[in-house]
Amino acid sequence: MTAIPSFTGDANPYGGGDPYADYRTADFPFTQYADLAARTLGAAVIAANDEFFAQRENLLLPGRAEFDPEHFGHKGKIMDGWETRRRRGASAEHPWPTAEDHDWALVRLGAPGVVRGIVVDTAHFRGNYPQAVSVEGTSVAGSPSPEELLGDDVKWTTLVPRTPVGGHAANGFSVSVEQCFTHLRVNQHPDGGIARLRVYGEVVPDPAWLEVLGAFDVVALENGGRAEDASNLFYSPASNTIQPGRSRKMDDGWETRRRRDQGNDWIRYRLVAQSRIRAIEIDTAYLKGNSAGWASVSVRDGEDGDWREILPRTRLQPDTNHRFVLPDPAVGTHARVDIFPDGGISRLRLFGSLTEAGSAALSARHQELGG
Repeated sequence: MTAIPSFTGDANPYGGGDPYADYRTADFPFTQYADLAARTLGAAVIAANDEFFAQRENLLLPGRAEFDPEHFGHKGKIMDGWETRRRRGASAEHPWPTAEDHDWALVRLGAPGVVRGIVVDTAHFRGNYPQAVSVEGTSVAGSPSPEELLGDDVKWTTLVPRTPVGGHAANGFSVSVEQCFTHLRVNQHPDGGIARLRVYGEVVPDPAWLEVLGAFDVVALENGGRAEDASNLFYSPASNTIQPGRSRKMDDGWETRRRRDQGNDWIRYRLVAQSRIRAIEIDTAYLKGNSAGWASVSVRDGEDGDWREILPRTRLQPDTNHRFVLPDPAVGTHARVDIFPDGGISRLRLFGSLTEAGSAALSARHQELGG
């Protein structure tokens, strides 16, 4: 696929002031999905052929890249990204790199999944960004080493063909390959620097692993849950509420703007598959003067099913993890948390297990996607 939109061409040299003043970006439709390359999910850049100027691990750092025009080291300008040295040709007669020359980095996704879109961000790389990039994906079980991934027996599928990119820009690529991937290979042609890599998609969990777990969090992002929609995303994304672990600071949860009406805010989730929910956790960690006052939880079975309340409107305490054991298991494919009147929660956990129908549907999808 081609970049959408394309920011090919040079960026102007840094002229002082706000380094992001002339940064080029756009609203990409696939960013509604979770970032499969997030460090919070366990993603990592496990190898690169060259990282002379800036280390590969910077690619997956949270937040936008920073720029300090006065920051230099013994190798040159220190950049917040992954930057390789300049490639050279074979001789004085042919000093230029060949068309095939490129640098690469291997990325292990935090969770296996279907990739819907990729952002290759060249923020602050103005005269040292790659001419083009390409991205490939593969699915390898277990925890393969870089040497194993680079072996001749590993099949790589093109997700983003070699495409020109622009400097100091968020270069977005839509991906339409219906296949589950565990690792990506990011290539820059022929050399240069990339500030950040974001890989948006849907988690595809291993049914065998979930079966062994028995009871697990059926809405967790790492298990295949997804935040589908929310009433308000002013301060933070709804997907924060199903990230691994407990929240570590206020913006690691979900917080809405202040309401000035008689309504309430909500998030709608898709569970990993049809599940039988037995217990609920609602955490308001680090939300102290802005946690939700009350919350309720509902489920529905199927896209057109009716919503059924399984946790009635209940008072929440700030900076507290609340636990509720349901009197009877609740069966559903979707869940909704309503908060009253506004504020936020940091995490939602729905503990249960797959129904027989849910297990069969998940196994069929896993097999169909080559997981």
